[in-house]
Amino acid sequence: MKESTLPLSRGVTRLALIILPLTLILAACGDETAAPPAPPEAPAASETVTMSTDTLRSKIRGAWAAQTIGVTYGFPVEFRFNSERVPDERELEWYDGFLRETFTERPGVYDDIYMDLTFVQVLEDRGIDAPAQAFADAFANADYSLWFANQVARYNVLNGLSPPESGHWRNNPAADDIDFQIEADFAGLMTPGMVNSAVEISDRVGHIMNYGDGWYGGVFVASMYSIAFVEDDIETIVRRAIDVIPAESDFHRIIQDTLALHDENPDDWVHAWQGIHDRWADTDLGPRGLMSPFNIDAKINAAWVVLGLLYGDGDFSRTLEIATRAGDDADCNPATAAGILGTIYGYEGIPDFWKQGLSDIEGLDFAYTTISLDDAYELSYQHALQMIERGGGSVSDAEVTIAVQTPEIVPFEDAFPAHVATERRSLVTTGDGRPEPQFLNDSYSFEFDGIGFALMGTATTEGDDHVFEAELHVDGELVETARWPTEFTTRRFYLFWRYALDDGPHEVEVRLLNPTETARVGLEGVVIYGAEADD
Repeated sequence: MKESTLPLSRGVTRLALIILPLTLILAACGDETAAPPAPPEAPAASETVTMSTDTLRSKIRGAWAAQTIGVTYGFPVEFRFNSERVPDERELEWYDGFLRETFTERPGVYDDIYMDLTFVQVLEDRGIDAPAQAFADAFANADYSLWFANQVARYNVLNGLSPPESGHWRNNPAADDIDFQIEADFAGLMTPGMVNSAVEISDRVGHIMNYGDGWYGGVFVASMYSIAFVEDDIETIVRRAIDVIPAESDFHRIIQDTLALHDENPDDWVHAWQGIHDRWADTDLGPRGLMSPFNIDAKINAAWVVLGLLYGDGDFSRTLEIATRAGDDADCNPATAAGILGTIYGYEGIPDFWKQGLSDIEGLDFAYTTISLDDAYELSYQHALQMIERGGGSVSDAEVTIAVQTPEIVPFEDAFPAHVATERRSLVTTGDGRPEPQFLNDSYSFEFDGIGFALMGTATTEGDDHVFEAELHVDGELVETARWPTEFTTRRFYLFWRYALDDGPHEVEVRLLNPTETARVGLEGVVIYGAEADD
């Protein structure tokens, strides 16, 4: 592959009824017609940084452009190499025309970007103090497909569960997944040098779909973007951003491990990859990734971002390659790493090799939006000017002065506390050489010993869309009645789950209330959670 590097020094481096606790039901009934809260007071600044408006524009433009480049580069190997590195013999292509080809023929590649832009549009329409429910309604009612924490949250929101409950681990089995981590760029790009303001926006948006380490992923990314406007040393950016995350969290620990492995051997990224893999690859508690090589957990993918940044050492090509070859979510991770570099160096600092064909797509709207890259550049720039003034800085035609905030540690959140993976049961059989799920006709029962479970499956149709209704009984008690739409964008991503049960034996029964001949429910598997042993 042709290399092009920057001359940088090393230092620049639907649910008809969900039976929920009363507090959650009441929280879901917020008055969207009420006046928005008063704008927060500007956090105290420790210093000021002045830059030209041209520089600010270039950094924002560079971030959006680099993110687009990164996701395009990595998508051919996205989740093709799970819990393993992309081998050296697998060529990663880049050529003039690749951007336009991908943009026009595979628009779904840019899901993390058009999710970002959904929130940018809300800010433009409702103002920078837009409430969490406005962001939730916008993405829940969008036409694009979603997966994991995003789709669980979409279902929750469409069925009356408001943020932050829509992203809480009791209501969202994917709470620790990567979703907000790959959608938080906008929050950092509109808050240059103002990390606490980035966190406040991340609180409004990120808790729609995530909690705990899943939310921390977005906070960490937004913080790195914010810091990258006013700091050009890569390791310093990473260390200042991770210091925002509570030290007792696994998210903080994995990034500290990555930093330590880099300190131990700064020249061999494979050494650091192996160390992270050995300690953390089996800690994913999301049902799809539990006891499986598939890993969409936020924290390990964040480690691959940091791996690319540290070992890339400011070199755009090497950063992209390492963040991609680390595997797992191998398009989103280089997109994030590239976005941070784009913020540091600005649009002009992105090597020409990587900007091949970029001008051909900058005026094209991303799928499911009316926003192009050119639009994104300008929208984020205008939002940043508003936030700079809000944060106690000043704006003129020629320059901005940013009141740089001293970052504050966010509150500790622990998703699935004391839950550990104990068993994974497949309900898929291989018939005629093709995998086939077990189909639910009227009821399905199973027993387990532990404190939680999640049932995976899919409702599909061969005709008109159908909305199944089903009951969940645990130990003979009806605990939930749910709707399972066959329509893909409104589906329930996980069929049923329960956490924090008394430790011991349990009986589970699922009853299908309205079967039909034209649609069916395929059961794919059950995962079981046990209680973590006391030290």
